[in-house]
Amino acid sequence: MMTKKSVFTGVFITLVAAMIYQWGHIDGLAGKPSVLISESIAADSPTKISPVKARARDFYAPNSEDLAPDEMRLIACGTGMPTARPKQAASCWLLELGNGDKFIFDVGTGSAERIAAMQIPYNYLDKVFLSHLHTDHFGDLDALFVGGALAGRQKPLRVWGPSGDTPERGTKYALEHLRKALTWDLDGRLGITDPRGYHFEVHEFDYKGINAVIYQENGVTIRSYPAIHALDGPVSFSLEWNGLKFVFGGDTYPNKWFDEHAKNADLAIHECFVTVPDMIAKFGFTPQGALSVATQVHTSPEAFGKVMSRIKPRMAVAYHFYNDFDTTAGILNGVRTTYDGPLSLAEDYMVWNITKDDIRVRMARIDEDVWPPVATEKPQVPDPSTRIPYSDMIAGGKLDVQDVIQPVYDEINKKYGLNEKQD
Repeated sequence: MMTKKSVFTGVFITLVAAMIYQWGHIDGLAGKPSVLISESIAADSPTKISPVKARARDFYAPNSEDLAPDEMRLIACGTGMPTARPKQAASCWLLELGNGDKFIFDVGTGSAERIAAMQIPYNYLDKVFLSHLHTDHFGDLDALFVGGALAGRQKPLRVWGPSGDTPERGTKYALEHLRKALTWDLDGRLGITDPRGYHFEVHEFDYKGINAVIYQENGVTIRSYPAIHALDGPVSFSLEWNGLKFVFGGDTYPNKWFDEHAKNADLAIHECFVTVPDMIAKFGFTPQGALSVATQVHTSPEAFGKVMSRIKPRMAVAYHFYNDFDTTAGILNGVRTTYDGPLSLAEDYMVWNITKDDIRVRMARIDEDVWPPVATEKPQVPDPSTRIPYSDMIAGGKLDVQDVIQPVYDEINKKYGLNEKQD
């Protein structure tokens, strides 16, 4: 039974509510917002935006941001499958450190143009670490090797990679024969371009080494440990610098070495392969073949999630699948059955800025018309005496166009104080 006091209280509340409503209603009829509404709108209003000053970007524009002394920046230059496509190159990860060092982990098919899009002078891109020797992990090494030398890398390309269970399956053998395959290409550049970049400096290490130090310079330590994929030979890497830890698994079945040595990573990359149903529907695999490739040769989304739930990185990065509107849900659902932590489903040009306090994830927006940056040092003048001449038969096939080219020579000679002559 209600008391007089409770009735009075109820009536009072009702009257106050009606007065507030009427206050706002009358103001509205008068063509002005109520004070309460005004204050509410004001509280939610954005900061005033200048019509002439730049606003903060929500994307990364290459060559537009300084890297802090204590910061890592990771750029996905290839996240896809063995068959590269316009949207996704094969495996490639560019890691920049605040001390100025830059490292490339894998350089799979199609990735060289993504590296070029970052507008980094090629003299700074001289360190490559290969997880294994499938072409989707080193298929653009030739493009980086030759193209980088032409565009200003005035030093050998340094490459670290694992041995194999036989010498013929190791990195040293692969690169020796890659350079042999480029004999015509490189001989044709003698005496024409700066020759210093047309050499490999190969550092082959034992693939069986467990958390073995394979690089230690400038405060950076890189270790390797075995991976399980296709044959003996593949490895995973961890890089530690300035209290930060980056891990790259390469291609691997879940294994005890990654489980142990990838712990405490700030960012950990591990393959997360196409789902079995998509392998059947989109690649035309048999059910048996799809099961084998997607769950035994590679790591399934469910297994990826279990790996990450054990090592608990600050950011888990999944790659090695076609990241499309109709495939991503299957990947994500599989991962989330076993892992509920921070996650990036990688795509090309995704960028992570990593500090001890924060990990920022964005996409890069690139300039497709970009030219290579100018060399960081003065080029070495080529020695014309090293040039290999045409045979008399080929040289005799030239048409005489010297008359139309000579004005170009005259102009350049005058402008730069030279005395260059046509061949």
